[in-house]
Amino acid sequence: MDKELMKGSIDLLLLSLLSQKQLYGYEITKILKQMSMGNYEISEGTLYPALKRLEKKEFIKGHWKESESGRRKYYHVTENGQTELERKRECFFFLEKLVRKSSEQF
Repeated sequence: MDKELMKGSIDLLLLSLLSQKQLYGYEITKILKQMSMGNYEISEGTLYPALKRLEKKEFIKGHWKESESGRRKYYHVTENGQTELERKRECFFFLEKLVRKSSEQF
């Protein structure tokens, strides 16, 4: 797994997941690991600064909830975050298309 490529995709992955459901940090790590069939594990040192950055930009909002194992901070996408997600998806699809075309003969 190319770490630099994944690092550049963190915001897109987080916004995409959080647009579907409110999640807390550890839950996000489990989902990404499961979705990648164990090929990608996001570290706490990558995840939490990314969540903080997205929260500061007001793309996500966090709130604390009590659970049996203590307090957890759940995150969800804001309206601004939904707009940013759509923009990032468009950029991703454009890049994917460009990579495919660059692999073809011209």
